[in-house]
Amino acid sequence: MKHLALRTGVRWKISIAIAGVGALIAVALSLVVHNAARVSMLDNARDTQVVRLQFALRLVESKKQQQQQPQLGSKVNDPSLPRELRRRAAENRISTLVVEHANGIPDVWAAAPLSDGDVLSLHSRYSSSASVLQDLDRALIIGSVSVVLGGSALGVLIGGQLSRRLRKAAAAATKVAQGGTDVRVRAAIGGFVRDETDELARAVDAMTDTLQERVEAERRVTADIAHELRTPVTGLLTAAELLPPGRPTELVRNRAQALRTLVEDVLEVARLDSASERAELQEIALGEFVSRRVLIMAPEAQVRVVHESWVNTDPRRLERILGNLLGNAAKHGGTPVEVTVEGRVVRVRDHGPGFPDTLLREGPSRFRTGSSDRAGVGHGLGLTIAAGQAKVLGARLTFRNAAPEGAKETGGAIAVLWLPEHAPTVTGSFRALTRPS
Repeated sequence: MKHLALRTGVRWKISIAIAGVGALIAVALSLVVHNAARVSMLDNARDTQVVRLQFALRLVESKKQQQQQPQLGSKVNDPSLPRELRRRAAENRISTLVVEHANGIPDVWAAAPLSDGDVLSLHSRYSSSASVLQDLDRALIIGSVSVVLGGSALGVLIGGQLSRRLRKAAAAATKVAQGGTDVRVRAAIGGFVRDETDELARAVDAMTDTLQERVEAERRVTADIAHELRTPVTGLLTAAELLPPGRPTELVRNRAQALRTLVEDVLEVARLDSASERAELQEIALGEFVSRRVLIMAPEAQVRVVHESWVNTDPRRLERILGNLLGNAAKHGGTPVEVTVEGRVVRVRDHGPGFPDTLLREGPSRFRTGSSDRAGVGHGLGLTIAAGQAKVLGARLTFRNAAPEGAKETGGAIAVLWLPEHAPTVTGSFRALTRPS
């Protein structure tokens, strides 16, 4: 069962993290401030009530006021006096008590014993404290929301900067993967900020330089070996021509010729890898050119020109691409082989087992011929050379199968060459793709 993968950017992750931390801090501080303010207000209410009670107590106990009623709203032996205060008064103590109610308005009691054994008490309802707490809570809520919003905005700004740097680094790394050896990730991200992104960029640049050095070394070794083999292979082919006619002689000649072809192909791949090749451009009618070349290279192939177009390209390199695509179709595919020209697009289709999945995913690779169905013979250089020559022309070469993925019937393989609208100014305007755009 496949899991749904959520993709979120670094910007929003940082923003959410800062907002979450800010919300937790704001809630914690709000609770602390609310409780501290409430406790302080109730303590002040208790102290005020005690002061009032002591003043009333002095008035009641004075000889001058003995015959008068209690003052300041105090009561003697109030029947609603809480039992706890009665007990404390019996112990000859002045005490206070806060009684909470569901509406949030507390009652503050104070009681003191009289000399005759009675209990003098004061009772006040502090509605003002509830309104003050409500105003305080409202201010705390507004402040908390402001902190969360401000933290989110700050997270978006910080995360946005980091996200832009990472995206630039990813774009530069993608160009490196596509063959841009002169691209450097550190230069691409730029900026004055120095963070972990710079360390990543330096590591990627170092890896790119190392890989490029290895690839260049392998290319030089391959080219040197091919150059060294060219002379003895030519001598071998010449010597084979001097052998007397017969089946053994024919086998030797065929193998020598195959070895010579392999050496020439390896040299061509080395030249293409060095990025030193340049196209010699001419204006040609694409449909007519393809029809004539296909008639010579593969007379059994079917050519159809849907729409004629004039293109500025290198005829020799275009012929090399067509020859390799037709040779690959004839060697690994099935008849009939169909060539279609439509504007600047040339399609070569066979009706064989189709391209292997590895080639569709990764593109053509030298000395890898794919599955056993399409790779009984050959060295895997034909499509590699075709892709390299297409790059020199500034064209795109894509590969796909006619049948959809997973279908039982193959339907054949399709190679599509997309010639550029304008002549290439540098080598390698496009790279070989495995899927049409």
